[in-house]
Amino acid sequence: MQNSEAMALSAALLAVAGELTRRIHDGVVARGFEGVRPVHGYAFARLAPDGATVTELAVHLGVTKQAASQLVDELVRKGYAERRPHPGDARARLVVLTEAGWACARAAEEAAAEAVRAWGDVLGEAQVHALREGLLRITPDGPIRPAW
Repeated sequence: MQNSEAMALSAALLAVAGELTRRIHDGVVARGFEGVRPVHGYAFARLAPDGATVTELAVHLGVTKQAASQLVDELVRKGYAERRPHPGDARARLVVLTEAGWACARAAEEAAAEAVRAWGDVLGEAQVHALREGLLRITPDGPIRPAW
């Protein structure tokens, strides 16, 4: 693959990722979840299913512990998460999704499904399946985090 082809592919993937993030966020807001930002979805991905400490969330998001703590404060204030005693470490607090947080996560899943269904209208189901399989083969292990 020539450099210009690689750049075109890179730009296309980045554009699709950005559009997918926007469509999921818009779908969440359309389902009645106000005051959420796309970064909240990245945090929800780490908090589900068993919760996480602020330190674990900071590593997942690629931010400082202070920034993660501020994000958790915001999620708690908005009713999407709560702090609980950590079952394995008396010094730590576990951040978990509330029922509202889980409902928001389900809304994001529905919005993502709608966005991907639209790809099937353009590419066809077989190509969407092939795209998924190909991307899964090259997807790095580790957290899904925002491109700060």
